[in-house]
Amino acid sequence: MEHSSIPQNFITIYTKCINFAAIKHRNQRRLDSDETPYINHPIGVAYILTEAGITDLEVLQAAILHDTVEDTDTSFEEIESLFGPTVRAIVQEVTDDKSLPKQERKRLQIEHASKKSHQAKLVKLADKIYNLRDLQRCKPKNWTNERCREYFTWAKQVCDNLKGTNESLESILDDIFRQENVN
Repeated sequence: MEHSSIPQNFITIYTKCINFAAIKHRNQRRLDSDETPYINHPIGVAYILTEAGITDLEVLQAAILHDTVEDTDTSFEEIESLFGPTVRAIVQEVTDDKSLPKQERKRLQIEHASKKSHQAKLVKLADKIYNLRDLQRCKPKNWTNERCREYFTWAKQVCDNLKGTNESLESILDDIFRQENVN
């Protein structure tokens, strides 16, 4: 039998988290032309973090769960009861208030980025990387070139306020913004 250095409880907790998110997002699709299953997004965000050497279980859980409250019927209380107060706090920090108009939510993301916890900043950076790579791969349905450009410009403003969080993630973002000529 092969043994791993990863503790069993880590694997159990992480898998429980992925399963929870998969159930919550089961009927959702991304806006790309392939209509990719939505769950690919949070799993991809967590994977970006692991590629950058992030092994903090609570950060990885929050990455998996980061859109559940915003985009499904999940409550912050449910997250806390299943995954603890720290994961809840990180998810809460990266969740937009959907009762606000879209432009206000975008403005607040820029304004609040620098005030977030280190753990929330990591999730935010990886989330932006995933979304920007997706935009580079293909334009979402019903998006104009101008809307894509606006997203890149806005994302750079958010990411500029996350500087000093993680060199590896920031380097990936710098490359993306350079490729897209976003200053």
